[in-house]
Amino acid sequence: MYVHIPAPKGIIKAWTQGVQLEEKAAAQLRNTAGMPFIHSHIAVMPDVHMGLGATVGSVVPTHRAIIPAAVGVDIGCGMMAVQTSLTANDLPDSLAAVRNAIEVAVPHGRTHNGGRGDRGAWHDVPAATAELWKAELATGYARIQDKHPRLGQGNCVNHLGTLGTGNHFIELCLDEANNVWIMLHSGSRGVGNRFGSYFIELAQKEMTRFFVTLPDRDLAYLAEGTDHFNDYVEAVGWAQGYARRNRELMMAAVVRALASELPEFTLGATAVNCHHNYVEREHHFGADVWVTRKGAVRARVGDLGIIPGSMGTRSYIVAGKGNPDSFCSCSHGAGRVMSRTAAKKMFTLEDQARATEGVECRKDADVIDEIPMAYKSIDAVMAAQADLVEIVHTLKQVVCVKG
Repeated sequence: MYVHIPAPKGIIKAWTQGVQLEEKAAAQLRNTAGMPFIHSHIAVMPDVHMGLGATVGSVVPTHRAIIPAAVGVDIGCGMMAVQTSLTANDLPDSLAAVRNAIEVAVPHGRTHNGGRGDRGAWHDVPAATAELWKAELATGYARIQDKHPRLGQGNCVNHLGTLGTGNHFIELCLDEANNVWIMLHSGSRGVGNRFGSYFIELAQKEMTRFFVTLPDRDLAYLAEGTDHFNDYVEAVGWAQGYARRNRELMMAAVVRALASELPEFTLGATAVNCHHNYVEREHHFGADVWVTRKGAVRARVGDLGIIPGSMGTRSYIVAGKGNPDSFCSCSHGAGRVMSRTAAKKMFTLEDQARATEGVECRKDADVIDEIPMAYKSIDAVMAAQADLVEIVHTLKQVVCVKG
């Protein structure tokens, strides 16, 4: 059940019972709720934490306006999971070769890392990736680029089917019946970042041009009916499509990599591919509005979603309950309780090794910021949103690949 977060203007309904809500995040939420074009209220998921530009774990419905910073710069970021016919008994005692095969098959990390220019991007783009780009994405990208040339300066097809950094990952997991799942988390990579950053800056310039005073410059918005608004909707829609295809290409690459290391297998009927940083036109509380989910998953009745924990903890495949007060939404993960910088200062390599015991994964200094203790308890997060989703499968990772 939700609780009300007091706000001088607007209404905030928060599914935060039993989980931490930092004051800086609450302040961000109050500022957003007070914007004049908010429809009914904003909804807050239990993984809520302060974000860059907008609060992660928030659902923001708006009339005739969109706040680009509320969508963010990782447009279309989301999750994909597929059940396989494999079971735990089909896995070798050591999963190091499996992890290595995935790392070889999918570029991951930063594009320029350790002097290698191809670690986080394709050096030679696979034929199937190039074909998909040409057939589905190139024309739309060229149309957007023609209107906004700055958006064309960077990798696009070279990042298609690649993982990225931070909390993005590829995992092998076991469910409650010891069935093997493949799960991954990624978005629109460099091109989505460029789109998001560009339109956030454009919105801020619009506020200056029209002398609009805001409680936070990151609440700068684009008004429906303007050219910039229409261009943003087109760009964000394209980036969301890119992100979905990015995940599908990675999943296909992982399946091929596993086929070289594991017994013959098939993919099951259960597959999920869902965004958690995006904006869509939806109908809620009697009106058609723009719904921005920043770190939140759509959870209409029966919608399948993925709520991952952190490295070393459980993740969940869920089915939505269609709760109208949440705008049919749920959390997108556990949610951080400390910054990456704070986690690196607080925890050691020994802490990381203990927290990820039994998981074949990196355990070096560059991933300490992803240690489970830097996140909220996934059990508390799931308990707080029991009226938003029901658990279909409980997963525990055995392999985790990070950039």
